[in-house]
Amino acid sequence: MSGSPTTLQIIATVLFVLALVHTFSTGYFEQLAHRHPRHAGLWHLLGEVEIVFGLWALVLAVALFALHGKGAMTDYLDSRNYTEPLFVFAIMVVAGSRPILSAARLLSLGFARLLPLPATAALYFTALCLIPLLGSLITEPAAMTLAALLLRDRFFRPGVSTRFLYATVGVLFVNVSIGGTLTPYAAPPVLMVAGAWGWDLTYMLKEFGLRAGLAVAVNALVLTLLFRAELARLGAAPGTTRDDGRSRVPLAVMLLHLLLLAGVVVFAHHPPVFMGLLLLFLGVVFAYPVYQDRLMLKEALLVACFLAGLVILGGLQQWWLQPLLMRMDATSVYFGATALTAVTDNAALTYLASLVDGLSPEFKYAVVAGAVSGGGLTVIANAPNPAGLSILKGCFPESAVHPLGLFLAALPPTLVAMAAFLLV
Repeated sequence: MSGSPTTLQIIATVLFVLALVHTFSTGYFEQLAHRHPRHAGLWHLLGEVEIVFGLWALVLAVALFALHGKGAMTDYLDSRNYTEPLFVFAIMVVAGSRPILSAARLLSLGFARLLPLPATAALYFTALCLIPLLGSLITEPAAMTLAALLLRDRFFRPGVSTRFLYATVGVLFVNVSIGGTLTPYAAPPVLMVAGAWGWDLTYMLKEFGLRAGLAVAVNALVLTLLFRAELARLGAAPGTTRDDGRSRVPLAVMLLHLLLLAGVVVFAHHPPVFMGLLLLFLGVVFAYPVYQDRLMLKEALLVACFLAGLVILGGLQQWWLQPLLMRMDATSVYFGATALTAVTDNAALTYLASLVDGLSPEFKYAVVAGAVSGGGLTVIANAPNPAGLSILKGCFPESAVHPLGLFLAALPPTLVAMAAFLLV
């Protein structure tokens, strides 16, 4: 795009920068919620990472209305494609249901029994390897939830070292980020570009599958061997999962949920179909509530709000982004994307890149590979990270995961991922 930017484009870029600053300020809003309990609900809302882009997109809509009137505002909003946010909402709700997670849990326990490792080490390796790779099927947020619950209940016990806690979370965040790249719908950074760039299942398996699988396995195996003595002291066995009556889901219910999940995936680019399947799923859930836990409706809505806000704000960033990216080669954009992911959500980076015309296949691969490689360095780097943190942070000293500790713990597995995507 040539020429000077319009007033609206400048406003949109300023709002985009403010949204990025807001993502780093969510902790401050949480502190305000504790200091001012009268308005705690508002501060908690502003402290949700996923609400940030949706909130600033609303400000952009108000600015557009003030500058150009109702018609221009509605025309612009109607011109955006909201298929991805709608799909993420549908897939998170379905994939996060208890029957789907129960099926994944059974698969994980069965896989652990087949490994030539001590029982505790085998289950630990499975939580950090197989479950993140399952994220390519059940979505990254669902994989993060399942792995975090398994790690919390089996391994994050009183007496384990802080070094073990941080190293585990670092590898978990990195492996979930890259483990969802085997399909075009499970990882938000891939989902945001798959339609625009024509990346289907065959492409993802060919270009990302082997590299991601290798990096995930190496990270999990190295950590398992590094902490084998501490794992041996824990003494947990895969076959001793604590289960109550509510957690036993009939096979027929699991198969029905898996069928609905497959339908949502197959029709990922057709909102009338996958939203219809979501309504059918909700009907099944309310017909058989005994086999369900609380649905991830809030979490799914927040992530969808984040992506929709990104679509609205990102649509007016091309004026500065295209010249910037066109001056970079594939190698430099790979390292740049990995570094930038640490300070912003990786889906934001890839979506902005999808707005640029004329990018080479090598350049497109580098942007996405870099974005997912850096997805474990910070809490905000990848959308599922806050969900995992909320489950595990209570096991850390003072119930807090310090950003520097997370960054240092995630750095080695990040370097492994970078090597796999660059050299393999």
